[in-house]
Amino acid sequence: MSQNIQADASHTKTRSAAISKTSVKAAWGSFIGTTIEWYDYFIYGTAAALVFPHVFFTNLTPAMATLMSMISFSVAFVVRPIGGMVIGHFGDRMGRKKLLVFTLMVMGLCTAAIGFLPSYDQGGYIGPILLIVLRIIQGFALGGEWGGAALMSVEHAPKGRRGLWGSTMQMGVPAGLLVSAYAFAMVSSLPDEQFYGWAWRIPFIFSLALLGVGLYIRMQVSEPEAFEEIARKGEVEKAPLMKVVKHEKKKTIVMAFFQTVANVGYFLITVYSLSYITEHLHIPRSVASNALLIAATVDLFMQPVFGWLSDKVGRKVVYGFGALFFACYAFPFFALLNTADPVYITIALSLGLGLGHASTGSLHGVIYAEQYPTKYRFSGASTAYQLSGIVSSAPTPIIAAWLITSTGSTSAVSWFVIAAAAITMFCIFLTKETYKIDINK
Repeated sequence: MSQNIQADASHTKTRSAAISKTSVKAAWGSFIGTTIEWYDYFIYGTAAALVFPHVFFTNLTPAMATLMSMISFSVAFVVRPIGGMVIGHFGDRMGRKKLLVFTLMVMGLCTAAIGFLPSYDQGGYIGPILLIVLRIIQGFALGGEWGGAALMSVEHAPKGRRGLWGSTMQMGVPAGLLVSAYAFAMVSSLPDEQFYGWAWRIPFIFSLALLGVGLYIRMQVSEPEAFEEIARKGEVEKAPLMKVVKHEKKKTIVMAFFQTVANVGYFLITVYSLSYITEHLHIPRSVASNALLIAATVDLFMQPVFGWLSDKVGRKVVYGFGALFFACYAFPFFALLNTADPVYITIALSLGLGLGHASTGSLHGVIYAEQYPTKYRFSGASTAYQLSGIVSSAPTPIIAAWLITSTGSTSAVSWFVIAAAAITMFCIFLTKETYKIDINK
C-alpha cells in the first residue's frame, strides 16, 4: 500500500515537473516570438512618426505628410480582424503552433522588404504604394499572431498563474518596442542626410536576423494539452468562427470595446507623441527615441507585476486601475511633454507605459483567452481583440493629429483619452470576473 502511495506521489511529482518545464518553454516561446513580431510592427510605427513623412510623402505639406504617414500606420488595423478570423479558424482546426510559425515568417519578410523600398524621390508613387501594401500584409499576419501566442502561454500556464504566464506573452509588446526604439536610437544620432538617405533602413533589414532566431524557438514549443485532448477526441470545430457568432456575439462586441483606453493611451504615447515631440515641440528625434527606450523598459518590467497581481485580486480590479489612471493622467501627460525638458518627457512616457499600459496591456492575453471555450478560443479571442484595433488603435494617431492641428491645443486629445477610459470602465462592468474559472473545457 505504501509503495503504491509512494509511486503515485513520484508520478505526480514527475508530471508536475514536466508541466512546469512545458509551461516555461511555452511562455518563453511566446515572449520571444511576440517580441520579434512587435519589433517588426513598432519599427513601422516609429518610422511613420520620424521617417516616412520625409521619405515617402515629400510631395505633400509637412502637416499632410505626417497625416498620411499616420494613415499608412493605421491601415493595418483594418485587416487585422480579417487575419484574426482566417488564422484563428485554422488555429482552432490545425493547432496553435503551425500558424504561429507562419505569422512570424510573414511579419519578418515584410519588415525586411520595407527596408529596400525606393523613396518618393527615387521611384515616385511606387514607394508609398508598396509601403502600404506591405503594411496591410503585416496587419493580416499580426491579426493571427496575437491570438495564437496568447493561447500558447495561457493554456500552458500552471493552475492559479494564468495572469502571470499570460503577461509573459504580453511582455513581448514592450520588449519589441524596446528593441525597435533602441535600433532607431542608434541611427537617429546620424546627420539628416545619412539618416533619411539610408540609415533608417537598417532596423528594417535587421528583422531577417531576428526572424531566424524566432523560428528556431517557436519550433521547440509543443501544442497545449487542452487542444490536443480535443483533437484526440475528434471534437475539433469545423467552423469555429460561426460558433463565436452564434454563441458569443454580445460578449465579442463588449470585448471589442474593452481595451479602448489601453489602445488609445498606448498608441498616443508610442506613435503620435514621437511626432508631437519632434514636429510641434521641435525637439531632436534622439530625445524622443531615448525617452521611449526608457519608458518601454519600465513597461516591460511592470507587466509581470500586474499579471501576478491579477491572479491574486482579479483581472477587473487591476484593469480598472489602469483605465482610471489613464483618465487621471490625460492632462498631466501633455503638461509634462510641453515643458520640452528631456527629463520630464521621459517621465511622461515612463508613467504612461509603466502604470497605464502595464496594468492593462499585461492582461489582454489572459482576459481574452478566458472569455471563450477551447474549441473556438483562437477564433473568438483573435476576432474580439483585433476588432478592438479598428475601434480604438487605428484611429488614435489620426485623431490626435487632427485634433491638435484643428484646435492648436492638446486639451481635446486629453478629453479624447478620458472618453476612452469611460468606455473601458463600462465594458469592465459588463464583463464577468474570470481569474478563478477552469478554462480547459
